[in-house]
Amino acid sequence: MSYAEELLDFRRRKDAHFASAQGPLEAAQRSAFSGLRYFAPDEAYRVRAAVVPAGSVEEIELATTSGEARLFVRLGYAEFELPTGRAQLDLFAPAGDPEPQRAFVPFRDATSGRETYGTGRYLDAPLEGGEVLLDFNLAYNPYCAYQEGWSCPLPPRQNWLSLEVRAGELDFVG
Repeated sequence: MSYAEELLDFRRRKDAHFASAQGPLEAAQRSAFSGLRYFAPDEAYRVRAAVVPAGSVEEIELATTSGEARLFVRLGYAEFELPTGRAQLDLFAPAGDPEPQRAFVPFRDATSGRETYGTGRYLDAPLEGGEVLLDFNLAYNPYCAYQEGWSCPLPPRQNWLSLEVRAGELDFVG
């Protein structure tokens, strides 16, 4: 199966989850739900980058949409090249995870509030041998994009990109 086929299959399974009672949508939203919207798959938005580790363990509180703070550990950052330019993002893990296998990457970009969710999107990026796989085709909206009542971490200012990331999930229309 090609990368694009695997990605489209993942999206179909995600849509099925959202259409089910276990997904984040309310019953009225589910009855009208016809699937999430995405940018077309583009392997140029799938990049492997070296993790530049944080100098020391740095716990950081990220603000949330509900006004609470959530505690994370800043793992470091990654610099990389996308079709729209060079970028850098900080990488996080939940506090208390001594050996994270994935980095949590909340970000905003120049599409935020126009084509994608205004508050930003997330990536769950695998960590492997000092590198991180940033597949922006898998960028997703936090659950607070679909309905109120969720508490979602906000991307910190250093993860606001001035360039467009034309990959992943588009803004929810529901």
